[in-house]
Amino acid sequence: MKLELEGARVIVTAGAQGIGRAIVDAYLAEGAQVATCDIDTAALDTLPREVFRQRADMGDAAQIADFMAAALGHLGGLDVLVNNAGIAGPTSPVEEIDPEDWHKCLDICLTAQFHCVRYAVPVLRQSKNPSIINLSSLAGRLGFALRTPYAAAKWGVIGFTKSLSIELGKDGIRCNAILPGIVAGDRQRRVLEAKAQRRGISFEQVEAEAFSYTSLKEYVQPEQIADQILFLTSPRGRTISGQAVSICGDGQMLA
Repeated sequence: MKLELEGARVIVTAGAQGIGRAIVDAYLAEGAQVATCDIDTAALDTLPREVFRQRADMGDAAQIADFMAAALGHLGGLDVLVNNAGIAGPTSPVEEIDPEDWHKCLDICLTAQFHCVRYAVPVLRQSKNPSIINLSSLAGRLGFALRTPYAAAKWGVIGFTKSLSIELGKDGIRCNAILPGIVAGDRQRRVLEAKAQRRGISFEQVEAEAFSYTSLKEYVQPEQIADQILFLTSPRGRTISGQAVSICGDGQMLA
């Protein structure tokens, strides 16, 4: 299937590793021009030479502003913004969560998306195929015990996305949210390990319990998430907006 993304100008936040790297690689394979950021400079150095990259902490509004200005200047316009940056946040009962950890999780998982969108929208209005993708989570539809900051942020992403779709529809800018489930990779393993430690059970027990609530008993691959994002932001996805698209193996609960 030809997605007609050759030459598309794309910004992906936190694109040096994990899901973000899969998204960057997928756009490059389609011939798009990509700019990205990450907090990990070593990971940024592994990106292909043609990718514009800049170190940025997505919890810092000033660094977001600097990155977006540099990326937009380098690309000379914008067709796609993928708000991928996020952190797991603390794994604790709500009464034990440090308020600073709460704010950091919401700043990176939700507020950073607001900052990127407000810089991107004036430029997206000039595109012939403008699109915004916000990464939420299955936790943004089901909730997640012991992970309240993360779940709250990810629910917020869905409300933000739907509101943007309504607001920006007149400009032809579509906006969708992606809700990954249990994604293969180091980050997911760390989340499960933290929960196992908190509950005093083995990693294998926590992993088995997590999959017991999904119809398809396998990890989501980052490349599958990238494939969905590319379709939604291609001209073939031009009438899809305001949607919260789950890629989760039919997850029914998070434990």
